[in-house]
Amino acid sequence: MARSSDDTSARPSRSGEQRLEELVGQMGLVDHHCHGIVRGPLDRAGFESLLCEADAPGRLHGTLFDTQVGLAVRRLCGPVLDLPPHAPADDYLARRAALGSDEVARRLLRGAGISEFLVDTGFRPDGLTSPDELAACAGASAREIVRLETVAERVIATHETGDFVEACRDRLAAAAATAIGFKSIAAYRVGLDLAPDRPPTNQVAAAAARWAAGIERGAPIRLSDETLIRFLIWTAVDLGRPIQFHTGFGDADADLGRCDPLLLAPLLRATAGLGVPIMLLHTYPFHRNAGCLAQVFDHVFVDVGLAVQNVGSRAGQVVAELLELAPFGSVLFSSDGYGLPELFHVSAMLFRRALSGFLAAGVEGDAWSERDAERIAYLIAAENARRVYGLDDGGAGRGSLA
Repeated sequence: MARSSDDTSARPSRSGEQRLEELVGQMGLVDHHCHGIVRGPLDRAGFESLLCEADAPGRLHGTLFDTQVGLAVRRLCGPVLDLPPHAPADDYLARRAALGSDEVARRLLRGAGISEFLVDTGFRPDGLTSPDELAACAGASAREIVRLETVAERVIATHETGDFVEACRDRLAAAAATAIGFKSIAAYRVGLDLAPDRPPTNQVAAAAARWAAGIERGAPIRLSDETLIRFLIWTAVDLGRPIQFHTGFGDADADLGRCDPLLLAPLLRATAGLGVPIMLLHTYPFHRNAGCLAQVFDHVFVDVGLAVQNVGSRAGQVVAELLELAPFGSVLFSSDGYGLPELFHVSAMLFRRALSGFLAAGVEGDAWSERDAERIAYLIAAENARRVYGLDDGGAGRGSLA
């Protein structure tokens, strides 16, 4: 029977909407994919080079403050630094310099309300804070995510070619003793259309020999061989830790057409039932595709990562599109914060608004109850990540899904 027009039992009152917004706003987030921040002061060019995925402000585009993320920084971070919302970029940078980078980082990271960081340490680690340094600044805790390709690059640079296979296995096994998970950037190096089978050891050894020979001829130490990347992925699968995959939008050197997570479907089929969580990072503009995969495969988890900060005022739309098909138990928060503490703060604030707005709209439309909305909020904000990474049992990894 249709509800009468004056039946509001399933609709939130204005105070109910406010309670939901306040609840989500106060939840401690688990940031399941991020990086460290830069140490020391930044000039304007240095700041803008870290603001979005462009390498630097350009001669033709002009300032990168004129982006969704640039405007979001002025609006959301300015008040944390004692500035009015929308203070001009020059005023923002001047205030940032006056406070000093340490105080800026402390305010913005603590204001983000992130209780735990899972930190990818494989990209430019010398110029960024370590997981422990990031955690101390934020008043939180942190665990390491080990990048597979970085491990292989270190091994090829320090071992004889004939020792490559066993040395990689040993290094990754040692990493699994302390790291909370692994990450692959296959999307950047060879694309995600990976053959799903485990490569034979003799093929891996031959590929390592070709790689080493190229390095001897002067090629950079940069892993871009599909056989070796598949070897690393399957070695990580054997170790049982969650494995993150970059997908979708990212740095300028990624061929976006080869970053669609749908390309991973054969590998996802091959790993289904093994108890190893597969984490699809970022996913935009393929976030609906990622949501499909998360619904079909029980071991697949998704986020919209750096898209939230980059789309700024449109974050609500992107989060809602991810949640069209993705099970609520498969969605996690990720800032993909890198370099600037502002990116952590903007990501967290925009994600909270997007999630609470989505859930409140569902209550208003009688799609779910307010109690359901609160439960789902806790899942996405932190509980899914805590379960899948085994954070509450010391990082059991495989045990969380087996």
